[in-house]
Formats: sequence, structure tokens, C-alpha cells
Amino acid sequence: MLPSLIHEKSRVLAPLLIDFRRDLHRHPELSNREFRTAEKVAARLGQLGIPCRTGVAKTGVVALLEGDQPGPTVAVRADMDALPIEETLEVPYRSIHAGVKHACGHDVHTAMVLGVAEVCASLKGQIRGRIKFLFQPAEEGAPAGEDGGAYLMRDEGVLKNPDVGAIFGVHVSPTLEAGKAGYHTGPVWASNDGLEIVILGKKTHGAYPHTGIDAIAVAAQVQIALQTLVNRTVDVQDPLLISFGIVEGGNQFNVIADRVRLGGMFRTLNPALRAAAPARIEQVVKGVTEGFGAGYTIAINPGAPVTMNHPALVAMAIPLLEEVAGRENVVLQKPQMGAEDFAVFAELVPAFYLMLGVRNEQKGITEMLHTPGFDVDEDAIPLGVEMMSRLVFQYLENSLLNGKVEF
Repeated sequence: MLPSLIHEKSRVLAPLLIDFRRDLHRHPELSNREFRTAEKVAARLGQLGIPCRTGVAKTGVVALLEGDQPGPTVAVRADMDALPIEETLEVPYRSIHAGVKHACGHDVHTAMVLGVAEVCASLKGQIRGRIKFLFQPAEEGAPAGEDGGAYLMRDEGVLKNPDVGAIFGVHVSPTLEAGKAGYHTGPVWASNDGLEIVILGKKTHGAYPHTGIDAIAVAAQVQIALQTLVNRTVDVQDPLLISFGIVEGGNQFNVIADRVRLGGMFRTLNPALRAAAPARIEQVVKGVTEGFGAGYTIAINPGAPVTMNHPALVAMAIPLLEEVAGRENVVLQKPQMGAEDFAVFAELVPAFYLMLGVRNEQKGITEMLHTPGFDVDEDAIPLGVEMMSRLVFQYLENSLLNGKVEF
């Protein structure tokens, strides 16, 4: 009976949730600036009779739905921020803010988790425990000089009072057809840490390079050496990705540069490799620069950890997802080298992160995340709501088996 009620409610809600998503898409807000979005979310939760707190981690919203029966607490998380990307879609819900767009589907995530809240509120009498809804700001990264995102939500205690036993999240996937869902056991998304290397040389006339230390030449060798580190000292089946998107140095065409800044990142799917990477990177940089008589500085800006799916939650989820979408539409996916700060929560409690297909070639919806033409097949929204609602109820039911938490 419960599965059919959730299915029907998810379908009935679809038009409302699509309208809500389109409203958010028209009014995108950047990280730590999600004021209107948070206001809309809190207002909707209020209409549902679900108490919530605003101003969490600056602009976040946290709601707690108490079931009519005692039991554990489970959390569902959505991210709310947009990206500094120009909208190119010619659609009725086109962004009205120049240079800002929901290019990663956070508008969809927010609408779906509100849908889960509405489904669960309508079935409050059958909830055996509590459900926390986390509407998180700044997943894409807080502005320079500011704190934010999942780390700040964690530090403000969103997984406590009451303590959360597990957490679920969802992300739209433009590589999966609408109607499909993807999963993986263990690593789902890579870690993402910022890396800045400054090469310190000695300025001299470009005609007499032997009288100075060419920071540009040294920086080039450092970059090559770091790629060799990746290709020749790390198991190719256990990836370590080092990429540089910024190279800055020099101020005159005929003067040897004495300073070059390399700005980039390193990512991995292995928490142990992530922990070891800074020392290995410095070892390479130190060796190269010493050979040229140059100096260096290295700064690591810690980002998201590796996002890990808990094996027990995956085992619980697969048959349920297959029941909702059909076995042929639930697919094992390779881990992605993209990153997600949902990982911060997954380090503290068992987690399951679902990938929801939103691609539809017949509708021309094929663009990747973080692109000006990104869009979603909105027919996927009620499916996502149904899947996430079922997962929440199943977790609460399983956790009460034999009077103890099974995860």
C-alpha cells in the first residue's frame, strides 16, 4: 500500500514541482547568496507544516519532520546554489540574471527534495522516526574569504539534535537517459583539493639566461614531472588527477621571469591516496627546483573528500530502485572524477548518493553539467521524488528491525 501511495503522490506533485524548479531556474543565486531560494524553500515547508530553521551556514534551511511513530532519524540533502555561467537556453524559464545559471541541476535537486518532504508529510502517520531535510548553500564553493557549504553545515551541527543515522542525496546526470538511475558502491565522486605552486627564480636579461634562474622553464619541468608522477608511480586503476588551469609569470618579453604561479587541483577516488598526495607532490617539486637552483612554495586548499556510498545502503537501495524504475533502468556506474561536498556528510554517517538520468536526445537535452546549454528532462522529477521517498521509508523500516540500527 505504501509504495503505491508514494507513486501516486509523486505523480500528482509533478506539475507543482516543475513550476517550482522553473521559478528557481529563472532566479538563480550564487553560493552564499541564495536568499530568495531559501525564502521560497522555507515558505513551502511552512505550508506543509514542517518546522524549519533558516540562516543555517549563512543561507541554508534545515527542516525536521517528526513521524507519528518512534524510530531513528534519516536525512535528505539538496544543494541550492547556481553557477557564474551565462544562460543560452531560449526557454520560458530562462535565467533573468545575466551571467548566472543553474547549470548543475541544483534547482532540480531542491524541487525534488521539497517533493520528498511533501510526500513524507502526507504520510506522517506511517513514518517510524524522523526525517531531516537539509537545503544546503554553496556546494559549488563559497566566495573567496568566506566559509560555506557542507563543511559549515557540519560545523553548525546539522547532523545532530537529533543524531542522523544515514543520509541520502541525489544528482541529475546528463549522461543517463531520463527514466534511468545510476549507483555505485564505494567511491562515487572524487575528492577535490586546490593546489598552488609558486616557482621562485632569478630575474635577468633574456639574452643571458645563464646569469639568472628561469622560473618559466622550471615551472614547465615541474608540470611535466607531476604528470609523470601520475602516470608512472600511481596504479593506473587508482587514479590521481593533477590539472593546472592557471599559469602566471613574467612581465617583459626580454626579461627572464623570476616567479611563476601554477594554479590547479588534484583529485582521487582513494582517501588514502588523497592523504598521501601532498607529500608526493612536494617531493617532485622539491627535486625539480633544487636541480635548477630555484625555490618554491606550495599551498593546498582542502576541498571535498571522496564521496563514498555505504555498501549496506547500496544493497538496500538496488532492489527498491529496480522496483520503481524497472531492472533494466537501474545501472551500475563508474565513479566520476567530478566532486561533491555531500562527501563531508558521508564521512560522518552512512550515505547513499543517487544519480538520476535527465538526458533526452529527442528533446535535444544532451548538454553536460556546468555548460551554458545545460538543461534537464523534467519528466525525471517525479521519478526522483518517488525513489528518494521510498529510500527514506525503507531505511527507517530496516533500521528498526530487531530493535536496532542495521547500518
